[in-house]
Amino acid sequence: MSIEEDDHSTLETKASKFQSMATNASSPRGRPQYYPHHIPDPSYVRILDTTLRDGEQSPGAAMTSQEKLRIARQLARLGVDVIQPGFPSASDDDFLAVKMIAQEVGNTAAHDGHIPVIAGFCRCVREDIAVAWEAVKDAKRPRLCTSIATSSIHMEHKLRKSKNEVIQIARDMVAFARSLGCNDIQFGAEDATRSEREFLYEILGVVIEAGATTVNIADTVGILMPFELGKLISDIKSNTPGIANVIVSTHCHNDLGLATANTIEGARAGARQLEVTINGIGERAGNASLEEVVMALVCKGDHVLNGLYTRINTRRILETSKMVEEYSGMHLQPHKALVGTNAFLHASGIHQDGMLKHKGTYQILSPEDIGHKITTEIGIVLGKLSGRQALRKRLKELGYELKEKEVDSLFLPFKAMAEKKKVVTDIDLKALVSYKVFNAEPIWKLGDLQVTCGTLGLSTTTIKLVNIDGTTHVACSIGTGAVDSTYKAINIIVKEPIKVLEYSLSSVTEGIGINATAHVVICRENNHTSTYALARDVAYPTFCGTGAEMDVVVASVEAYLVAVNKFLRCKESVMHSQGIQIFELF
Repeated sequence: MSIEEDDHSTLETKASKFQSMATNASSPRGRPQYYPHHIPDPSYVRILDTTLRDGEQSPGAAMTSQEKLRIARQLARLGVDVIQPGFPSASDDDFLAVKMIAQEVGNTAAHDGHIPVIAGFCRCVREDIAVAWEAVKDAKRPRLCTSIATSSIHMEHKLRKSKNEVIQIARDMVAFARSLGCNDIQFGAEDATRSEREFLYEILGVVIEAGATTVNIADTVGILMPFELGKLISDIKSNTPGIANVIVSTHCHNDLGLATANTIEGARAGARQLEVTINGIGERAGNASLEEVVMALVCKGDHVLNGLYTRINTRRILETSKMVEEYSGMHLQPHKALVGTNAFLHASGIHQDGMLKHKGTYQILSPEDIGHKITTEIGIVLGKLSGRQALRKRLKELGYELKEKEVDSLFLPFKAMAEKKKVVTDIDLKALVSYKVFNAEPIWKLGDLQVTCGTLGLSTTTIKLVNIDGTTHVACSIGTGAVDSTYKAINIIVKEPIKVLEYSLSSVTEGIGINATAHVVICRENNHTSTYALARDVAYPTFCGTGAEMDVVVASVEAYLVAVNKFLRCKESVMHSQGIQIFELF
């Protein structure tokens, strides 16, 4: 055999090994029995998903309680060990979402018998802890995740408390959580990575003695390099009293683009719970991405990471990613690892040649391993003559597992689009699903629209909206452009002081038969421009909407109405609340 042939054979062998690892995405090892403070298999890594809590803190990503419930069901199907569905004290809607998830998802066994832990987030405040416990206590495996800052900068400027005071608060609040009957308590050291080491060891030892079963090390501002995070976990395991009796967890932010690398390094150093979010969404630059962390363990766990593994059903990653993208309004960049539209595409001629000869030349994973529906059948062209079966089949191939009534709700809009275009593309279908399926029943929907615009004067809009009660309302307005005048007319009808924080319009198909997608983020007129403006420790969220239509103004209206309806649903919930309110100005 020649040297060239030997090199080629070696490459094929390596590629085949990667393909084999990827295909065996769900480890043959079973999920260990759950104990709050202990994992029987030292190689098993628990996955805590905080998409519905930290992920929702992304600008414009506020979700309703029903949307959260649907995502929680999907996370359970995905196989996450712990779901952190929200911050119950933040609002009545958040409390309702967490309680519904605890009662349903927290008591429903998967086909393998797995029931996820439902973890309510709370500050180290007695009232927060009591409310969080009320929200999660109906789950089979309830957990309280209480947190306080431990870095000098936070203690001095935010908490305005001494080290001794913080230690006392942490001890008392963990003990209080225990006294409520909770035996699964996670203590989080916020900004742990900027905390003094000796103080960190001390406070962790105190909360362990008080009854904590998991200690979470948060890289809150995403400042550490991977080797620094790994050393921190090792040092904590070597210097903290009682640390062998609890689970060490990591929570890494992505400010320097290192959240996934830091999370993996934390696991390598001994962390056995990893906090992640779907698509990496979260505060500022986001969190460690579930799909990246899990697939890194799939590819490298056996050979590089001493056998570390999870029980995530990786073939549900793509559908979960799509659901979170649609509900949160946080659209993925095309080159997002694993779940971006370009993740498994090859444009270079050299790469295409290699792929035709052997897929392992340029692909370490098979697209099917994360849920891509790859078919070798002759493609079906969807057009105005296509029926429901063809539509349903293509949607399933794209990763959408829709109910019959959801497919039916798409069919008429699909036919209407097909009448205007010769071919309805996959991108068209994704846009339709985004708008028609993933939005709750609207309070207001578009009836009729007429816009006059051009260079001769101000744009004028006349619009008719249909309310959920069946009544119709008409308004006229002028503005600096077609979209501006239309949004002003809508505001006249809904009678709310709404401010547009972000607006974008894009063409998602090629050629003359253009299909436009509009994206908008709104808030109350007197709100700030960040996702959460704080006043008296109360959060003010923003709301996003997406619309896809042949007409760019209609697409803009549909996007605006989706956001407005979310806004009104949230207001409706708050108006009926009796506890902590988000919108004091309502």
